[in-house]
Amino acid sequence: MTMKLKSLALAICALAAAGNVLAAKDDVLSHRCQTVSPEKVDRTRIDDNLTTFLRAKKARGQATLRETGTVEIPVWFHVINKGKTLAKGNLPDTQIADQIAVLNSAYAATPFRFTLAGVDRTTNKAWFKMKPGSAAETEAKTALRKGGPETLNLYSAAPNGGLLGWATFPSSYKNKPTADGVVVLFSSVPGGTASPYNEGDTGTHEVGHWLGLYHTFQGGCTAPGDGVGDTAFEASPAFGCPVGRDSCATQAGLDPITNFMDYTDDSCMNEFTAEQIARMDQMHQQYRSPVLP
Repeated sequence: MTMKLKSLALAICALAAAGNVLAAKDDVLSHRCQTVSPEKVDRTRIDDNLTTFLRAKKARGQATLRETGTVEIPVWFHVINKGKTLAKGNLPDTQIADQIAVLNSAYAATPFRFTLAGVDRTTNKAWFKMKPGSAAETEAKTALRKGGPETLNLYSAAPNGGLLGWATFPSSYKNKPTADGVVVLFSSVPGGTASPYNEGDTGTHEVGHWLGLYHTFQGGCTAPGDGVGDTAFEASPAFGCPVGRDSCATQAGLDPITNFMDYTDDSCMNEFTAEQIARMDQMHQQYRSPVLP
């Protein structure tokens, strides 16, 4: 497969909504993800805790943001399949390497760089079809997960219910560390068959949640939206690539359809904003740094 070097890079599905779970549409080719958290997500508590964390860093004279490319995230790639062929989910090393390359391209303007720490392959039909919150998910992650909060555990499978993927919030790690990680549909990796979601940015989107971002359409047209000041409000997910869409006429700006945290096609999405990058960095410092300041 010929990978595009991104000024285009996309994202697909997974965590962040008001409260606990944001249901997605049923058709895998018409949506990106389902929001999942092992505990009820209290946005006010999370944001208040972040404010306190940053205030303490400033009081100690420490910087609250890190330089581009200075934070290495080790990635354990867990290939869950139902057989030895690609059609049965057994991804080759080439596609795994391409997925890591897509992440590094999409996150090029951030502090984060992704390094493959290892790959394991498991043939288990029940785990292959796992869905969020299921016994199969718990069993798979308990058996396979490696590392601490700083390690990205990325599971490829074929989730039940037509999902492209899901992820956990950084703030959830402390209470349920074995649940931590990102799950993606195996055919969404670069060169997969889940067109138009087959350029590897399901992973980009899900890792955005893993680093603390909400969807761009979080909360619709009502403040605080996604809690990020430089993403325009958006009433609902965008699909395809609807240039000029303005679903929140009472709020400034057109819908952020090229943002990795929307639901548009892989070929449409190509950016994180400066304030999204800052939030990911700060959430990582608070919850995922191996040695917290």
